[in-house]
Amino acid sequence: MIINIQAIGIIHTDHTSKEHSPIQGVFHPDATGTVELFPEFAEGLLDIELFSHLYLFYHFDRADPGELIRYPFLDDTPHGIFATRHPCRPNGIGITVVRFLERNGNRFTVKGIDVLDGTPLLDIKPYIPRFDCHPEASEGWFAGKNNRQKPVGRE
Repeated sequence: MIINIQAIGIIHTDHTSKEHSPIQGVFHPDATGTVELFPEFAEGLLDIELFSHLYLFYHFDRADPGELIRYPFLDDTPHGIFATRHPCRPNGIGITVVRFLERNGNRFTVKGIDVLDGTPLLDIKPYIPRFDCHPEASEGWFAGKNNRQKPVGRE
């Protein structure tokens, strides 16, 4: 089955290369960016400033489709692609949680962004702790893993 999805905007950041972009935004909470919605979607931002955090769904437009078993950035043991957040995925859909700062028309500023500059935005959803926070959730193989530099050749 083929599903067509159109971009609703563009994400602007200071992250210009895959090698130097953060592995996860939580490791760089001060990294700022701007989300620009295309004008035809701007009215959908009504009340967005009422939320402190947002989910951004985006397209890994510069990642190649990858193998189903991958060495992730934060571990030296291979895992199934669906047990990782690696960008080289069958459908190249990324997700990140960012802190909302301010809105100006069809643009808004965020912090904690780990996305490459010029990345196509697919969707935005509010982060709602009552729905989205599960303190009892297992971290799987991520448990105890700390931030580190991206290993060379892991794309």
